[in-house]
Amino acid sequence: MKDAIDSARRVLRIEARALDLLAEHLPTDFETAVEAILNATGRVIVSGIGKSGHVGRKIAATLASTGTPTAFVHAAEASHGDLGMISQGDICLLISNSGETPELRDIVAHVARFSIPMIAISSKPHSALMQAADYRLLLPDAREACAIGMAPTTSTTMTMALGDALAVALMERKGFAANQFRDLHPGGKLGAQLVKVSQLMHADPPLVAGDASMEDAILEMTSKGFGITGVTEGEHLTGVITDGDLRRNMAGLMDRRAGEVATRDPAVVGPDMLAAEALGFMNDRPRPISVVLVVDGDAVVGVLHMHDLLRAGVV
Repeated sequence: MKDAIDSARRVLRIEARALDLLAEHLPTDFETAVEAILNATGRVIVSGIGKSGHVGRKIAATLASTGTPTAFVHAAEASHGDLGMISQGDICLLISNSGETPELRDIVAHVARFSIPMIAISSKPHSALMQAADYRLLLPDAREACAIGMAPTTSTTMTMALGDALAVALMERKGFAANQFRDLHPGGKLGAQLVKVSQLMHADPPLVAGDASMEDAILEMTSKGFGITGVTEGEHLTGVITDGDLRRNMAGLMDRRAGEVATRDPAVVGPDMLAAEALGFMNDRPRPISVVLVVDGDAVVGVLHMHDLLRAGVV
């Protein structure tokens, strides 16, 4: 077991050092490549073969999910009709560690014929691919992490990291925001984390006026079923009455007015807050709360219950 642990640590340290080296020696064409992608009127077309192809698919997916229209074209299929997927206005990102991958030759010839800009990622500066590229993203000289120094390990790690760097740089240049990210990730846990309060709240919140009788307040709490009611003066929220407030004010409760029983300055959330942020807000109170009113300006526009967050998969 010790040998396996030692091997794992050695691999991770080799690859970590390679990433540090990449950060210190970022390709000189990186910034101009970002500008070229921003200026492209079409899509980013990513291609590669073998391990580079697998990495290319991940890079394409990351770019697409972060606001850069991208498609992956299999290098071998390109020679059998899929070159038609690459058109003027696009920009190509071709990946080959050696820079001599024969399956990429037809794509290289195609983009040259139609003056389609090309970005290349390779570790060989004098390779055919790098010589043909308009923008050269050269990987630093770093040995592969495997014992024989041949299996794509360090090189694929650096390539994937460089793809992430491209995606994040493009996100930041475009001002790509969380709501746009949510629109592209509507499913699963990630989508749930990016849902807004307004999408989960109930739009008919329990409310009574400050001079309402406690009988009316209790009826409102019971009919809406949230164990809470807001207390208002006009549209302005002045307090809330919870089940706890009822218990704490049992003596003479029915002889009092809602405004006299209410807890003042209640915790509230806004409709544009992310549901995940609302969850954190509810849990981080001195006493965690299970239900909260939603306020937009001075108006109470909804009520959000912990159960709503559970059903949406936010918790």
